[in-house]
Amino acid sequence: MPKDKHIKSILLIGSGPIVIGQACEFDYSGSQALRSLREDGIETILINSNPATIMTDPTMADHVYLLPLNTKSIIKILKEHPHIDAVLPTMGGQTALNLCIEADEKGIWKDFDVEIIGVDIDAINITEDREKFRDLMTKIGVGMAPQETATSFLKGKEIAQEFGFPLCIRASFTLGGAGASIVYDEKELDESLTRGLEISPIHEVMIDKALLGWKEYELELLRDKNDNVVIICTIENMDPMGIHTGDSITVAPAMTLSDKTFQKMRDMAIHMMRSIGDFAGGCNVQFAVSPDQEEEIIAIEINPRVSRSSALASKATGYPIAKIAAKLALGYTLDELSNQITKSTSALFEPTLDYVIVKIPRWNFDKFEGSDRTLGLQMKAVGEVMAIGRSFQEALHKATQSLEIKRNGLGADGKGYKDYDTIISKLKYASWDRVFAIYDAIEIGIPLSRIFEITKIDMWFLKQYEELFQLQKEISTYTVDTIDRELLLEAKQKGYGDRQIAHMLKCLESEVYNKRRALNINRVYKLVDTCAAEFKAQTPYYYSTFESEVETPDGQISVHNESVVTDKKKIIVLGSGPNRIGQGIEFDYCCVHGVLAAAECGYETIMINCNPETVSTDFDIADKLYFEPVFWEHIYDIIQHEKPEGVIVQLGGQTALKLAEKLEKWGVKIMGTSFKSLDLAEDRGSFSNILKANNIPYPEFDVAETADEALAIADILNFPILVRPSYVLGGQGMKIVINKDELEAHVIDLLKSIPGNKLLLDHYLDGAIEAEADAICDADGNVYIIGIMEHIEPCGIHSGDSNALLPAFNLGDLVKQQIIDHTHTIARALNTVGLINIQFAIKDDIVYIIEANPRASRTVPFIAKAYKEPYVNYATKVMLGEKKVTDFDFKPKLDGYAIKQPVFSFNKFPNVNKKLGPEMKSTGESILFIDSLKDDEFYDLYSRRKMYLSK
Repeated sequence: MPKDKHIKSILLIGSGPIVIGQACEFDYSGSQALRSLREDGIETILINSNPATIMTDPTMADHVYLLPLNTKSIIKILKEHPHIDAVLPTMGGQTALNLCIEADEKGIWKDFDVEIIGVDIDAINITEDREKFRDLMTKIGVGMAPQETATSFLKGKEIAQEFGFPLCIRASFTLGGAGASIVYDEKELDESLTRGLEISPIHEVMIDKALLGWKEYELELLRDKNDNVVIICTIENMDPMGIHTGDSITVAPAMTLSDKTFQKMRDMAIHMMRSIGDFAGGCNVQFAVSPDQEEEIIAIEINPRVSRSSALASKATGYPIAKIAAKLALGYTLDELSNQITKSTSALFEPTLDYVIVKIPRWNFDKFEGSDRTLGLQMKAVGEVMAIGRSFQEALHKATQSLEIKRNGLGADGKGYKDYDTIISKLKYASWDRVFAIYDAIEIGIPLSRIFEITKIDMWFLKQYEELFQLQKEISTYTVDTIDRELLLEAKQKGYGDRQIAHMLKCLESEVYNKRRALNINRVYKLVDTCAAEFKAQTPYYYSTFESEVETPDGQISVHNESVVTDKKKIIVLGSGPNRIGQGIEFDYCCVHGVLAAAECGYETIMINCNPETVSTDFDIADKLYFEPVFWEHIYDIIQHEKPEGVIVQLGGQTALKLAEKLEKWGVKIMGTSFKSLDLAEDRGSFSNILKANNIPYPEFDVAETADEALAIADILNFPILVRPSYVLGGQGMKIVINKDELEAHVIDLLKSIPGNKLLLDHYLDGAIEAEADAICDADGNVYIIGIMEHIEPCGIHSGDSNALLPAFNLGDLVKQQIIDHTHTIARALNTVGLINIQFAIKDDIVYIIEANPRASRTVPFIAKAYKEPYVNYATKVMLGEKKVTDFDFKPKLDGYAIKQPVFSFNKFPNVNKKLGPEMKSTGESILFIDSLKDDEFYDLYSRRKMYLSK
């Protein structure tokens, strides 16, 4: 039992909806903490308003409250559970900390005799109040950049005059660097100062002398009540100071730090953590280091909670920081806990890595037209990928292959920039694709010294890039027939994909694949074991690499593969890759449930994913985790190695679905709905033939491949017309046009950005009501509709951006029956086995079909939480052929209504048009329960719907 025996019941505060700056890393840490507390027999009570997460699953805590994150909800919970002993606020990001402080200021914790564990309020206040933090650092002798606090515009101007430009302006008590910027002149200062003072909840900004070009590092620490401190991971930002860490490419372990400076940094971090308060738990410390021989260290900030970086550090090292931090909050000490990886050594150790980790953020600027795409102090990324390799070069390549932005890695895919001015601009104004532009710069002959002068990226990283380009140049002098084994192996060891090598050799990807198989150049899999194989690891957590053959003493020539294949029947679940708008954490929820359901059916479960923030990549969810890009070459090699019964693609969003055609072509069994049916639903022509054959109405449409064709179609369809590319997610590129000029401009723009794509033109049903249904269907054609939702906003607003009510609130019996009939007919006609989502437009009591997606949808987790039913578990068992729909006893429970409310991150892009339309822009969602339609919140939402109808 924990040392603190009086703690028997704990309230954990979650992080709410996903926003830029606070994403699913807190779903991961919160889920891990809940599991950790329950292991100790602690009663867990969770408050979180996000329905899309694993964390709010009824199995995760003893009591789950899907309530708004405010003190009113906290009081309600404490009244219902007067025996709660403590609150743990460190697992829910800034949102949880801010709510904890507010409740403390109102005296709520005192009134209910609730202790704060894992951190103390003073520590939070010291680290968030930049003035107090600065005073403390001065007192303990830790250097900081010259900085001062301003609580007025006038004071800010005075400080700027004293320091001179460039300056950093940071708002106090904000998230993801909100309100932070670098200013270079008077005009920018006025703008940033006003914004920072407005955005800070206490109307305070800190103005620092900008340390542009300094190197940036992060340390992840854990401390117990006996003051034992361990440093779990040292992370180096490849991008220098001036770019928010959430927008930086980061590398672990640190690559360019001298040992002497590293030891000094460790001591400073431990000293800082001890000085901010007497608490047991996790901590993240950020430093800047001067890029000269002196390597002067300056403290930037300290966060006394688990963070985005601690999720990354956990996945990078295999050391589950949140799980251990929760135990430490209970009063355990590090030496009492076991290392979760080896199970035989204690948690009082510092992981050592015999591999390299690279994290690259994932941005969605295309969703924010007119946004400033330059990276700076305010975070703009919506997700991230992590890759593991035996070298920095291999990990960097794997990370770029994981991003899902139609790139095959660095260079060698014909998609790089060739124009000198464009490349210089990309380097000068840090952009989302600067990671590629560096390679392009080397390719067109810009010297490394010039690239360093512009970017201040350490020369070590730039030389790694240069080596890759030299290798590409060498390979390009060969053909697929003449390239030798040694050179091909070197290219694979440095992370080049078969597609890239094919591009260099001017041949097909399959020819490169066949060549390396013939030369016995095959992927091997290595364990992530936290201790560089010093102790035996028990966790099945793997990454791939390529090894040179070694001759053993008995004359055997081999490579060492640490992933041992069992003879059990296996299922692979393909993950959803990095978070982005249109494909978020809800698909990770589906993947985790798919894995657990397959395990219940007796399968060995294998997860493939590359997102470090999620529960699906936790080391103990699947029987085996391959932390690999969801990229064809990597997946096919794992399939060849493991030989599963089949692969589940319909739970990982568009990422997994896009691989269905390749799986079909290479003879890999797709569990559930076949590729043919998936493709039928995507191909508008074939799908409308099915609708026609079944007398189901749909808006008039046609397909165009050129602007001329589109203009001819417009004469038949009549405006307004909804234009959209096929095979995209989150309404990418969708637009409603009302005349030929708009149509022509949008079609040309689309064909430029997505060449060769077919464009769908639908007559837009102006003023129609939109609804959607999710259902489960089995191979015998049994269909069960899990939920019918009605959107408050009219048709034309993307379903992900609409407030949706479950059950439908304003549809007559005739309309509902049409929805039910159409859902049953379409699910059967598409031979759906598993989940399907269908969207409808209702006009003049006629139900038209907008689209059907025979896969898990964004709304499935929402319906599962609202009705308290494990629908993904049921659907997976149907996909595997283990159960029929008729085998389940469905008992949905919901009094009143549940509303799915979208949440936006427009505050990160102040100049962006915030109008909603057919392209999705929300980053997350919350769930709101109401007793009746007379509820004020519903009335407010419903009365605002008309604003969207204006032309």
